[in-house]
Amino acid sequence: MASFPMAVCSSLVFFFLFLGFSEARDHLVGGKSDSWKVPSSESDSLNHWAEKSRFQVGDSLVWKFDASKDSVLQVTKRDYVTCNTSSPIETYTDGNTKVKLERSGPYYFISGAEGHCEKGQKLIVVVISEKHRPSMGVSPAPSPAEVEGPAVAPTSSAHANFKEGFLVAMGALVGFLLM
Repeated sequence: MASFPMAVCSSLVFFFLFLGFSEARDHLVGGKSDSWKVPSSESDSLNHWAEKSRFQVGDSLVWKFDASKDSVLQVTKRDYVTCNTSSPIETYTDGNTKVKLERSGPYYFISGAEGHCEKGQKLIVVVISEKHRPSMGVSPAPSPAEVEGPAVAPTSSAHANFKEGFLVAMGALVGFLLM
């Protein structure tokens, strides 16, 4: 009879340990292959997609586009705002581009095709800080209009509550095993 509660406690411990770990993910820009294009309307903007997504250090952005007609430029905030294509940080022209997000904060991307950025083909992605990453729950990324500097983690007690719950579960397990 004692093996049933021990199995339940063991399952809970593994569940809480699983929640504490996360793996890097690939994010297909816009959620589909043909998203890197001039948006048909403001509501079709890739920034709306990015605002609903959560990006973490180690994740990657993946673009799929016609390389004979377009490119992706990673640029500074100033070049993003002004659609300046003359001095990009990085240029991606292969049509199957993968960019690893190696730091927290904002990343700025614009189209390299003439006139496309001015028509709204651009993207801001905000990567949350590793040390402030919530362990439970997902909240939307900040709006690109709100981004001025490094990403600020949400002020949530989810991480503290997770640790507290984990410690309670571990204490219960140890207490049960000592009985």
